[in-house]
Amino acid sequence: MSFLYFLEGLRNPVLDAIFSVITLCGEETVFMAVGMIVFWCFHKFQGYFLLCTGFVGTVMNQFLKMVCRVPRPWIKDPKFTIVESAREAATGYSFPSGHTQTSVGLFGGIARSNRGWGLRSAMIALCVLVPLSRMYLGVHTPADVGVSIAVALLLIFVGYPLFQKAEQSPRVMYIILAVLTALMAAYLCFICCWQFPESVYAPENIHNLHSAQKNGFTLMGCMLGLWFVYVVDLKWTHFETKAVWWAQILKAVGGLALVLAAKELLRFPLDAILDADSWARLIRYFLMVVVGGVLWPMTFGFFSRLGTKKGGQ
Repeated sequence: MSFLYFLEGLRNPVLDAIFSVITLCGEETVFMAVGMIVFWCFHKFQGYFLLCTGFVGTVMNQFLKMVCRVPRPWIKDPKFTIVESAREAATGYSFPSGHTQTSVGLFGGIARSNRGWGLRSAMIALCVLVPLSRMYLGVHTPADVGVSIAVALLLIFVGYPLFQKAEQSPRVMYIILAVLTALMAAYLCFICCWQFPESVYAPENIHNLHSAQKNGFTLMGCMLGLWFVYVVDLKWTHFETKAVWWAQILKAVGGLALVLAAKELLRFPLDAILDADSWARLIRYFLMVVVGGVLWPMTFGFFSRLGTKKGGQ
């Protein structure tokens, strides 16, 4: 806590605003948006690598949260204060940090996949600044962010060479997807069936368990969606990511709008049809990934032709 008290002493309105913006880079929405843009516009297997790193990292993060059940810093030490604007997103247990896990996995993965030092430097800076923002805002301890950084880096340096091999070998990709799906299934069995201590089921704590269960069904839906996307692209669509720069912008904006619309429009009918919110969530996220990974890429032939002259001149 001594380091958090040191950062607390540095707080001022300007730094509060800066770190409140930086910390948003660790949000799920940013992760999904950047992962999909890489998948659509730059390199498919870099997209697979980033998305899978984020999915498995989140599963490991949620597992550790529910096993360790460490309270937030201001709960451990009532004298400690946090930046109030960060409280709303600081739900659940403290250890390890989900924002750190997501941001280091995403931006560290981009740095590992690209050789340009300008891009690498920017990504490494975000890998430092987002964890620092979580401590500055007072919602995580150094142990919370340190373990998340270690797990994210482990996944990056183990996963990157595997996805390089998977690009050349569908068999390797199938093995990766099978292992990750089995990991998601194991986590779901744990979080839905394990008998936790009575304190977990107390009214003030039960939301932590419900959140962990929702995340499990969400991630399983995404993982099954990636299976479907990979098989369809391998056997039928074979979409290309290349296009003129302004067409890439249109592709990215249109795709994100479509996926976001699918996420919201599917919510009500699935919740109405299925009594269990968890299964509705799994199916909704599966369909979101299919929309973004199968339906939207069917338009990429059109985008690749934009900006080209007739007759190839």
